[in-house]
Amino acid sequence: MRVEKNKISNGAKTVMAFGTFDFLHLGHINFLRQAKRQGNYLTVIIARDSTVKQVKGKLPQHSEKQRLEAVKDLKLADKVVMGSLTDKYSAIKKYRPGIICLGYDQKFFIDKLESKIKELNLKIKIIRLKSYKPEKYKTSIISNFKF
Repeated sequence: MRVEKNKISNGAKTVMAFGTFDFLHLGHINFLRQAKRQGNYLTVIIARDSTVKQVKGKLPQHSEKQRLEAVKDLKLADKVVMGSLTDKYSAIKKYRPGIICLGYDQKFFIDKLESKIKELNLKIKIIRLKSYKPEKYKTSIISNFKF
């Protein structure tokens, strides 16, 4: 833990990405690789089951613990943690990234993101990443396949 804090505080460009990551697929992997290239320390925040239900109207197919472990297993992120159950911006407050990467189609909790960052008096660059074959690699498409 101590090494990680030193790594972040010694001028490392820290990046944060958020997502549900249900039915982990090549689009997610591409997203995380793009995010990782924006800096040298990537923190990924996994959406809680209750948050997914709130914003998408249904629970994800895989539990938050399964999704967290799947993203960890990719070994693309330096840190993978659960989002907060109560404060959607708590990870930003806690980890204070220099960059936040958003997916090409990410729309939840971003409408107030810039104003929240200003309110917290943080200097964070927001980058919208490019899609990767969205006609093929999109959870809403993949989750409808019958195996």
